[in-house]
Amino acid sequence: MTSAIRHVTIDSSDAYALGSFWAEVLGQPLQEEDKPGDEEALIAGAGLLFVTVPETKSKKNRIHLDIQPQDRTRDEEVERLLALGATLVDDHRKPDGTGWAVLVDPEGNEFCVERSAGERAAD
Repeated sequence: MTSAIRHVTIDSSDAYALGSFWAEVLGQPLQEEDKPGDEEALIAGAGLLFVTVPETKSKKNRIHLDIQPQDRTRDEEVERLLALGATLVDDHRKPDGTGWAVLVDPEGNEFCVERSAGERAAD
């Protein structure tokens, strides 16, 4: 017998607000019943569960998400995410088009933006 990962759970100071940010990033909705002030918010299609906790983030995450744009370039996606409220914290993009960008969400959780499949295929 084996197990399956049901959710990746992300602690936050405001589950609904952080879940809403990630719903915009991924273009997937929060569950219809999730409302501001709820202790939990779920993006079921992505398996991401946001949970309100009293502690704040204090150090670098031991696990992070790597996202790959589906309908735009890596650099276009970075710009879109910055406009949504992310912050660029480390830039590993190279002049030849390879590499990735490290961003943080509004609560400081690190994530990477990789090249799109189209950009990878062009190599």
